[in-house]
Amino acid sequence: MSVSPDGSVAGMIAQLKSIAEKALADLAQASTLESLDEFRVAVLGKKGSFSEVLKGLGGIPASDRPAIGAAANDWKRKLEEALDARKSELEEKRLASQLESERIDISLPSRQPPAGALHPITQTTRKIIQVFSRLGFDVTTGPEIETEFLTFEAVNIPKDHPARDMQDTFFAGPGVVLRTHTSPVQMRAMREKGEWPVRILSPGAVYRCDDDATHSPMFHQIEGLWVDHGVKMSHLKGVLEFFAREIFGSDSKIRLRPSYFPFVEPGAEVDVSCFNCSGRGDDGCRVCRGSGWLEILGAGMVHPRLFEMAGFDKKSGYAGLTGFAFGLGVERIAMLLHRISDLRLMYQGDLRFLSQFRA
Repeated sequence: MSVSPDGSVAGMIAQLKSIAEKALADLAQASTLESLDEFRVAVLGKKGSFSEVLKGLGGIPASDRPAIGAAANDWKRKLEEALDARKSELEEKRLASQLESERIDISLPSRQPPAGALHPITQTTRKIIQVFSRLGFDVTTGPEIETEFLTFEAVNIPKDHPARDMQDTFFAGPGVVLRTHTSPVQMRAMREKGEWPVRILSPGAVYRCDDDATHSPMFHQIEGLWVDHGVKMSHLKGVLEFFAREIFGSDSKIRLRPSYFPFVEPGAEVDVSCFNCSGRGDDGCRVCRGSGWLEILGAGMVHPRLFEMAGFDKKSGYAGLTGFAFGLGVERIAMLLHRISDLRLMYQGDLRFLSQFRA
């Protein structure tokens, strides 16, 4: 439609008016933002109806072209204004609809995120530390990569002792091991302090070449040390009885069975009465298996050799100095408290298992 019906200026202006008025009517009926884009291209684009009419300007005398151009620009401005206004209306409607459909009902209860919890080993460690802290024990830590001397010789384990065998110990290099117990922390504490009393707990990870349902290559120990003048075996028994009652229940009892540990003399295995059958030793008790007792730790009076290695010689008042030490496996206590049958469950990261300890 590049030529007006009558080929006159008036006819071309009338044609532009007709196209613009129809476009304005169609624009008022547009219901989506996408249709507005199609409208802009169909009417005002390079190949739109307005442009097609203006292609006929070549056949119009030059003196008549300004009138047609003015009319074309006027209608084009009106169309663009109407297009922008309609676009604003549709955007407002879309936003209002979106706000309505995505409105949050604040009267509904919120979605609670899943609650986390401390690992059962961490829970048990903190519980044990709290018990002994009430008796005046201070927490002391040390390196997990330790010298062979402090791990063995300093705690009276000579080179020919079975614990030095490669099958039991991880060697990290000449004279360097992954500590097999936290006893080196006790020796470091005595050497650094150089005086008594010493009353410390040394919790931490230790490493041994074990891996089965009740052992792991890495596990956690808490060792205790009390050194002073006049410390006796009866003091050790009283401390451990207090610990047993606080951890396993007020009716718990303990017994000490003679045993050998190179860093204590005398030494003892310590058992606690079964909290499941109240120490009766019932045949059907799955915890103590009918014995009435549960082994929980090893203990004893500090070997005099350790005092010498720590520098507590007789000239500095070593004479009459005594002390006791004990060591327990945190996983062992956690397994007893929570009736866990396989220690490896605590290291697999299975949320179905770990979520049971949120309380």
